[in-house]
Amino acid sequence: MAAVSKKVLVTGADGFIGSHLAEALVREGYAVRAMALYNSFGHWGWLDRSPEDIKKEMEIVAGDVRDREWVGRAAAGVDIVFHLASLISIPYSYRAAESFIDTNIKGTLNLLAAARESGVEKFLHTSTSEIYGTAQKIPIDEQHPVNAQSPYAATKIAADSLAESFYRSFGLPVTIIRPFNTYGPRQSARAVIPTVITQLAAGKKEIKLGALSPGRDFTYVADTVGAFAAAAKAEGITGATVNVGSGKDIPVGELAKKIAALMNREIVIVEDKQRLRPENSEVMRLVCDNRRAGELLGWKPEISLDDGLQKTIAWFTEDKNLAGYKTDIYNI
Repeated sequence: MAAVSKKVLVTGADGFIGSHLAEALVREGYAVRAMALYNSFGHWGWLDRSPEDIKKEMEIVAGDVRDREWVGRAAAGVDIVFHLASLISIPYSYRAAESFIDTNIKGTLNLLAAARESGVEKFLHTSTSEIYGTAQKIPIDEQHPVNAQSPYAATKIAADSLAESFYRSFGLPVTIIRPFNTYGPRQSARAVIPTVITQLAAGKKEIKLGALSPGRDFTYVADTVGAFAAAAKAEGITGATVNVGSGKDIPVGELAKKIAALMNREIVIVEDKQRLRPENSEVMRLVCDNRRAGELLGWKPEISLDDGLQKTIAWFTEDKNLAGYKTDIYNI
C-alpha cells in the first residue's frame, strides 16, 4: 500500500460510483473516510463487497448528509471532499420530489458548510449531464444552458448552484465534476445497460425497455473514477466545471442490440410503459464535449464501449452478482 498523502471524505461511498472511487483512492494511498447511509442492518452497501485488504484501510462511517451536525463531524480534519451522495433515480423523483430536495439540495448545503468550517483544500462536487436536458448543440460543453426536465435534474441544478455560490461567496475551493452516463459493475438494474444484461442473463426471451431512440454518452466506471482521481491532484481547477464523458453517443435501442450480440443472444424488445418518461421529461440526446477534462485534468477515457460492456457483462453474469438483482421487477 502506498504511503498516505491526504485524508479524504467520500460521501455516497456505499453506492455504485462511490464504492469504486473509495477503493481506488485507497489503492492510491489516500486515507479514506467512506460515508455509507445509516441503516439499522449495519449494511455498508457495495462497500460490504470491497476486497478485505482494501476495506480494512478505510474508515467507514454510517450517517446521513441530511443531518447537519453529523456531516460536520464527518468532514472534520479532511483535506479533500468527494461529494457523491445523491438520490439519482429519475423515475423515483416523479413520485418523491421532496426526498430529492432534502438529500440533493439540503445535503449538499450541509456538506458545503461543513467543508468551509473544516477548511478543506478541495471540494469535488458531483453533477450530472441530466441538468443539460436535451442537447441544444452537439457536443455539449460546460457553457451549454441547463434545462430541468425532471425533478431530479432540478435538484442537481440547485446543488450545483449552491456549490458555485460557496466558491464565489466564501472562496471554498469547489470544482464541479459532471459525468455523463457512467456504467459498469454494481450499477442499479434500473439503468439501461444492467437492465438489458440482467434480463438476458436471467433467460428472458423478451426484454422490457422504455424509449429506444434517446442517445446517451456512456463512460465505463473506471474511467469516471479516473477523472475524480485526476481532479484530486490537478492544480488550478478551483471554480471550474468539468464534463466527463466519451464524446460519443449511441441510441438505447442500438445499445440493447449490441449487448445482446456480445452475449450471443437473440433479442426481442418490448415497450414497457412504466419505463417511459413523460413526453416533455425525456432527454433525447446527450453527447459530451470532454476537451476541458483533457486540458484541466489530463483525462481522457481509456476503455472503449465494447470493452466496457464485456467487463460489465462478465460481472453481472457471475451467479453471485446476478443473484443480487430482481430481474422480474422494474425497481425505480
